[in-house]
Amino acid sequence: MARRLPPLRALEIFEAVCRQGGVARAAEDLGVSPGAVSQQLRLLEDHVGRPLFRRSGRKLELTEAGKPYFEMIFEGFERLRDAQKLLEQRGDITGLSVSALPSLMLKWLAPRVYGWQQSRAFIDLRLEGHHREDGLEAGTVDFRLTYGPRVTLHRHSAELFVDRVVPVASPKLAAGPLSAAAIARLPLVHVDWRPDHQNGPAWTDWFRAAGLAAAPPAPERLYSLSSVALNAAIAGEGVALGQRSFIADDLASGRLVALSDLELALPVPYFVAWTDASIRKPGARDFLDWLLREASHFR
Repeated sequence: MARRLPPLRALEIFEAVCRQGGVARAAEDLGVSPGAVSQQLRLLEDHVGRPLFRRSGRKLELTEAGKPYFEMIFEGFERLRDAQKLLEQRGDITGLSVSALPSLMLKWLAPRVYGWQQSRAFIDLRLEGHHREDGLEAGTVDFRLTYGPRVTLHRHSAELFVDRVVPVASPKLAAGPLSAAAIARLPLVHVDWRPDHQNGPAWTDWFRAAGLAAAPPAPERLYSLSSVALNAAIAGEGVALGQRSFIADDLASGRLVALSDLELALPVPYFVAWTDASIRKPGARDFLDWLLREASHFR
């Protein structure tokens, strides 16, 4: 007989902790106390019979068992969120629905789009982040922000920008510019883009470009979402290769500092895609023009 599934609330909190990069952020996102979050995490670990996190003080890091578990739980909750949004948008012809890769949504689009919408109160704008490259012809999404060759799945598209990565860290970890050798001695935060996309520039690429044939051993932290990797860097857990479009606000606020001027370009651009039907909707052309203007700052 199949083992009973864990409580849905415990799974929801586990997914939020991993996605938000910590207990405090997850508690704020879900509107509960940090103590309630920790209690649900313990309940989940008791249910599955193994630790999902390594704990060091207040820091949490996924175990080898926890990483693939989070990947599948994350996809499941994305599907639930999509189902809810699909029901909500039926019959609302005045709204625009925008889909994007999760980190691109969280770190680039969402912080900027609020200003555009404030002067267009008649438009109901819906934002959703997921990796699935669903076709736009079904009409449930008006615009899709995506990366690389997957844009060929869509009929109409425009290039946004080719992003670049640079080493960044919390000022608590490193106060300013460092040599490549000094960066290599710090804990390094890694991002694995697979299986959805070809990996962008990795630490081995950056150190090679900096003149180091091989980076000295350093504690590794591997994340599948760039936004979560950057949250780890902001928390002082290590140095991340941050995408310029993702870290602009964090650099401006002082949450992150750049440790080098050496940048590496991603192998392919980000794109925006749309359909003939979506571009005719109220506000759609205005939104596309605004989006391309915002993207021009990162070209």
